[in-house]
Amino acid sequence: MNKLSITLFILAVCSLFVGVGELTLTALLAGDAASWHLMFTSRLPRLVAVLLAGAGLSIAGLIMQQISQNRFASPSTSGTIECAMLGYVLSLVLFGDGQQIWLIFLVSMLGTLLFVQFINRVQFKNAIFVPLIGIIFGNVVDSLATFVAYKYDALQNLSGWAVANFANLLQGDYELLYIAIPVAIVGYLYATRISAVGLGKDFATNLGLNYQQVLVIGVILVSIMSASVVMIVGQLPFLGLIVPNIVSHYFGDNLRKNIPITAILGALIVLCCDLVGRVIIFPYEIPISMIISMLGGAVFIFFILRGQRNAG
Repeated sequence: MNKLSITLFILAVCSLFVGVGELTLTALLAGDAASWHLMFTSRLPRLVAVLLAGAGLSIAGLIMQQISQNRFASPSTSGTIECAMLGYVLSLVLFGDGQQIWLIFLVSMLGTLLFVQFINRVQFKNAIFVPLIGIIFGNVVDSLATFVAYKYDALQNLSGWAVANFANLLQGDYELLYIAIPVAIVGYLYATRISAVGLGKDFATNLGLNYQQVLVIGVILVSIMSASVVMIVGQLPFLGLIVPNIVSHYFGDNLRKNIPITAILGALIVLCCDLVGRVIIFPYEIPISMIISMLGGAVFIFFILRGQRNAG
């Protein structure tokens, strides 16, 4: 964990000096006003957004996997992100803008809760079968959101909102992502209860826990964090799936212990992908969603194949 933290710190400092606008340590030390303005209005907000989005969405994936007791469950394989997009479209249609945060949170939470209740009723919970259900559910919701957006001429808004990109984030644009901090704290405090709920209703009830209450709290944490990231940044596919799997592979399945490790690794992966997107065709940028989709898809396939080999 210490090595991860040090690596994250070094890359975070380096990222402050990567971009089209020239920014050097010499200029900052010399007190150049334009350099400090660039630092505080663009580079620092982007860095903080990258770290919070990566950490928050990874923690959301970890909690989602605990709730469903399925290592392939995540906000991107449970319909959570698609429900957030549906909430955004409804906000556009009903209120004329996409700023009704409460509506986006509500639709995201209800959709995730519906998915969790649905898989709890599935008799045969094959490790791959559950996320396939989630992907199908997400595609249905996504189709509904696209239909509504098409009908009310909001398709361009939806398309632009769905692609993750940190390039346009400035001071005042990203602050909602600070919600990752209370989500992580509540997740840490409720870690034991969430883990117990993941083992089933009977098990949690025998321990004296209010199963439904803890389940709803877990779903709220996942939904709010996922919706916040999609609203501010866009989709970061597979992030909430691959990071918790990597952490559990190397550090075990202790939720409370894994939350800080997951946050650091998630932030590190998103930061690395963001840096690659910035430098690979400099001075132009590749949207981070493209890079993280390729990385996440490859890791997802690897875990599926490894799970099948272990099952065999």
